Amino acid sequence: MGGEVIMAAIFFGTIFGLFYLFYSTRNKERLALIEKGADASIFNLGRRSGIALWKILVLNIALLLMAIGLGIFIASIFDTILGVDAEVAYPGTIFLMAGLGLFAGFTLTKKLEKES
Repeated sequence: MGGEVIMAAIFFGTIFGLFYLFYSTRNKERLALIEKGADASIFNLGRRSGIALWKILVLNIALLLMAIGLGIFIASIFDTILGVDAEVAYPGTIFLMAGLGLFAGFTLTKKLEKES
């Protein structure tokens, strides 16, 4: 029972530490820029895109899930027809197709941002 408690504490401590580090560093950077007299508009550079974030997220998730499904289908073909070992075919094909799906999502997102 002691091991589970320690693992949970380490997990939540790591999550807390990452958020604390992110927000404290961001705050220090912004304060330093304000002290130098930099324009406040640089804080909103990432939000200038005309396309909504949820559209990009839905597009990428949809392409990722379709690619994973296609990877499972192709792996089953490799396993049954070509006789490739299932322990190799399934993970390899799933990861390959997921990577291709994410790359396609990235490419389509760039195209959408150029259009808007």
